Amino acid sequence: MKLDKLCVAYYSPTHTSRTVARAAADGFGIARREEIDLTTDLNESPVAVKDSICIVAAPVYGGLVAPVAARRIGRLRAENSVAVPIVVYGNRDYEDALVQLRDLLRAQGFTVLCGAAFVGEHSYSRPGMPIAEGRPDATDRTEAETFGQQAYASLLRQLGIGETPDPTARDFALTYDTPLESLITAPPMKGNVPYKTLGPSTPQAPVVNENCYGCGECVDWCPTGAISLQDGHSTTDVSLCTKCCACVKFCPANARTFDTPYTAKLHQHFSARREPELFV
Repeated sequence: MKLDKLCVAYYSPTHTSRTVARAAADGFGIARREEIDLTTDLNESPVAVKDSICIVAAPVYGGLVAPVAARRIGRLRAENSVAVPIVVYGNRDYEDALVQLRDLLRAQGFTVLCGAAFVGEHSYSRPGMPIAEGRPDATDRTEAETFGQQAYASLLRQLGIGETPDPTARDFALTYDTPLESLITAPPMKGNVPYKTLGPSTPQAPVVNENCYGCGECVDWCPTGAISLQDGHSTTDVSLCTKCCACVKFCPANARTFDTPYTAKLHQHFSARREPELFV
């Protein structure tokens, strides 16, 4: 049996989870690497992951894995593969999200190696009321790369591999004779089982202003297909909007805004910098 590639899978509307996952992957240093971007993939068919070390990153919503992210990641189907779950939250708390993602990956056939929680700019953050603005920053990315190095060292140790193969070689492979689940034990991770209950979401969506000229960028960025163009301007199906605010952050004309009283509350109570938490 063998592990012969690194896989980076993520759901990341505003690129925070993607940034952390890629930095962690850099820490592994394995050249044979593939990405599975589930952000705007509306397909429902299974995605096979075989003989892989798979970093899986997702954003947190209310202390749990964002529901859309959980559904998309639920498409992964593992065969002889190790998972490294990472959750990214907006500086408040990730609560039960990491153990939820860990358990989801186990249910899909992965053997979980370790896990981590990182901070990313909150989707509700805006000028004047920033919430973890600009994160993950350079320090976070360095920490994620270090986490990847530590995770790889743990994997080699638990597989009993003394002489490390060249991770840049075309024929790279970690070989072993015993099933992964008999070799690898994940450390305890922060979170509760059963998980907290997520309350109902208030139907709400970003508002379009007069700057909109119908370029369609927001249509491409929306992870749920909630945005369309009508009469030369963008419009949003509120029932499909998850309030990820990718359309707000990436609009080239600043034509979308999202005003919610939660922004001020989050800015007031959760502006102090929080650091990544690693479980290796």
